[in-house]
Amino acid sequence: MPNAHLMQPDEIETIAKIFVSLGVKKIRLTGGEPMVRKEFAEIVERLAKLPVELTLTTNGVLVHQYLGLFKKAGIRSLNVSLDSLKQETFFKLTKRDKFQQVWDNIELLLKHDFRIKINVVALNGIIENELLDFVKITKELPLHVRFIEFMPFAGNLWDSSKVLTAQKMLDMVKEEFDVVKLKDEPHATAKKYKAIGHEGTFAFITTMSEHFCGSCNRMRITADGKMKNCLFGKEEMDLLGTLRAGKEIEPLIRLSLYNKHAALGGQFSPDYQKAEADKIENRSMIKIGG
Repeated sequence: MPNAHLMQPDEIETIAKIFVSLGVKKIRLTGGEPMVRKEFAEIVERLAKLPVELTLTTNGVLVHQYLGLFKKAGIRSLNVSLDSLKQETFFKLTKRDKFQQVWDNIELLLKHDFRIKINVVALNGIIENELLDFVKITKELPLHVRFIEFMPFAGNLWDSSKVLTAQKMLDMVKEEFDVVKLKDEPHATAKKYKAIGHEGTFAFITTMSEHFCGSCNRMRITADGKMKNCLFGKEEMDLLGTLRAGKEIEPLIRLSLYNKHAALGGQFSPDYQKAEADKIENRSMIKIGG
């Protein structure tokens, strides 16, 4: 079997059903890029049968190919990763000349009334030049732009000086726009704001400067079937291996949740300036799922 180490569509459905039976209300497909997987459509169709909100995070390149699938599956919201509105900077960051394709697909989704969040990794030295431009696009478009503080992961060239904190970004935005704070939902990872008179909104994900671990209710299943109870946690529960051995996985799920650390996977101090990526035991972000 090709890619036998990965969860197969039927296994994804089986594992998802167990999580839903335990109270999970929302499932997000992430990557890497979920749409490059050959069985993507089958996976979506299987998960769409469950009583759960289904959504995904994507780089936006292939969205136009699956618009019909999304509608059929009841997917009404997507997160699109987009770290720059400038074609040259986009190419520098992604090594792909696909900015226009991504932007065209964002407009296509809006045309079909999808709710769109744009995820922007806020790199110090880059985001300052585009922060206000991202807020400006919310004036006419009903987009929700989320600025994500840079985080330490294997292989991402972590340096604490690359972090531009949410407070500094907010101060910059307030110099240009009249801003109001919006109510944050329970268990929200983002602090939401709106520029007065704008159609859309913006937010900050303050993982490094003000973590939200106390209210986080996220769990992650990697493509090879390992459960992570925290984005930064090094501990993984092998759900796929256990399932293939014909054993129950619910006890492992409960054990994983019981063993969750109080903050940041127990791997580093809330003082992000002391975080050392080479001492953090974890996968790269692309192998965890954002």
